[in-house]
Amino acid sequence: MKISKINKINKISKRNSNATPERPSVEELQKEVSRVRYNRRYKSVLKSTVYTLIVVAAIAVLVATIWMPVLQIYGNSMNPTLTEGDIVVSVKGNNYESGDLVSFYLGNKLLVKRYIAGAGQWVNIDTDGNVFVDGQYLDEPYVNEKCVGETDIMFPYQVPESRIFVLGDHRFTSVDSRSASVGCVADEQMVGKIVFRVWPLNKIGKLK
Repeated sequence: MKISKINKINKISKRNSNATPERPSVEELQKEVSRVRYNRRYKSVLKSTVYTLIVVAAIAVLVATIWMPVLQIYGNSMNPTLTEGDIVVSVKGNNYESGDLVSFYLGNKLLVKRYIAGAGQWVNIDTDGNVFVDGQYLDEPYVNEKCVGETDIMFPYQVPESRIFVLGDHRFTSVDSRSASVGCVADEQMVGKIVFRVWPLNKIGKLK
């Protein structure tokens, strides 16, 4: 190859190497802008969704802890109304009536019993297991078998100030206000009134 031709080829290569890069088209720019906007929008929506879920979860925990504690039943002292493994929801408050299901702390345990009488009222249980409050017979359709049960208090019994008298529905086995080991429940021990069962699924519903 002649030197003149080699020089010519070199000049052409140099011109090509110094050529300005091809600019992207308008369509490509629009696609890139759309992609960037989508990514920003996606991140914003994701962040907003995560924040919302955190807030909802926090509110749910707060409600469950403060206003509507969720409890699981252990033992058989509330048979047949509640059985072991049932999960129930309680509502905090201090307005109870005879027959209400209530939950309370005994040491570090949570117990569920039946509210029978409040402070100053007189409770009596006859030899057949019938319950009387201030001399009035208490109808208890939730109890299958009545009995006096294990008791170390004398009847009639007056409920002390700021306390309530409770009984389990399974009177033969329940340890409750009839025994000094539980006694009458103080106001500060109360968790709330049991109002709803959420488990098992075939028993979901309001409790009485």
